[in-house]
Amino acid sequence: MKVSFVVAVYQNEGAISKTHEKIASVFADRLKAHQYEVIFIDDGSTDGSLEEIRKLRASDPNVKGLTFTRNFGQMAAMLAGFKEATGDAVINISADLQDPVDLIPEMVDKWIAGSEIVICHRTDRADTWLAKTYSSLAYGMLRMAIPQMPSGGFDFVLMDRKVMDEFNAIDVRHRFFQGDLLWTGYRTSLIPYERQKRTIGKSQYNFGKKLKNFLDAMLDASYLPIRFISLVGLLTSGLGVLYSLSIVVAWARGHTPFEGWAPLMIAVLLIGGLIMVMLGVVGEYVWRINEEVRKRPNYIVRDRF
Repeated sequence: MKVSFVVAVYQNEGAISKTHEKIASVFADRLKAHQYEVIFIDDGSTDGSLEEIRKLRASDPNVKGLTFTRNFGQMAAMLAGFKEATGDAVINISADLQDPVDLIPEMVDKWIAGSEIVICHRTDRADTWLAKTYSSLAYGMLRMAIPQMPSGGFDFVLMDRKVMDEFNAIDVRHRFFQGDLLWTGYRTSLIPYERQKRTIGKSQYNFGKKLKNFLDAMLDASYLPIRFISLVGLLTSGLGVLYSLSIVVAWARGHTPFEGWAPLMIAVLLIGGLIMVMLGVVGEYVWRINEEVRKRPNYIVRDRF
């Protein structure tokens, strides 16, 4: 059996060789009966990441490399790696040494035993309290749309070849990896782990990228935002009708329902704000439709080696 590893790389100089070393050592020790390949995708790094990948390729024929013309994002790098992978199973793993390589034999064992997807999900993470809080809130909301989503999310995952082929067949520009994978419905096993602290380099996954990923998840994998704004619209309309009735009753009795313009302005501001939020959500969907119609590729490969 052959296992492919997909490693998205962006400004990971120094960690790439260690990631390769750990993977190779696992197959030299506990997985001797299996072959492996490691596909590094350089997502427009400006440090020495590309040179490090080229050196690994020169020393290990099991290493493959792709480089993009510019930075297209982690999801694009993963998609490119998935399409290049030739193994009977494919494992997505980070290049920052935060995913425990020691779990790979257990993942392979569960795959051989019949699991078609093996997810290593995060039960805790060695991050700041702010990052933990954001993660808890984001995944809490995502679980409302995707109930089978593990509470801490996941990226470290093994996929059987047929799962990989089905995943690659999905032709959508804005992809949400976790949602698309769970949507396939294949037999899934879970392995809990604590995400390790990054020891080399600095994370390039800033708040803007996290927010983009969250929006992709909510808008691409769920109808929850549309359902939510529809519900808010109905509630606002209902409250407006009730308030209108109270005004009519007050007018019939000869009473003034309020003095001055303050309540009117509050109502106008609240409803106007709701309308703007709703238009923003609808605008996100319209933009994504426009992106799909344009049919631009998710990435452009400069070189394969």
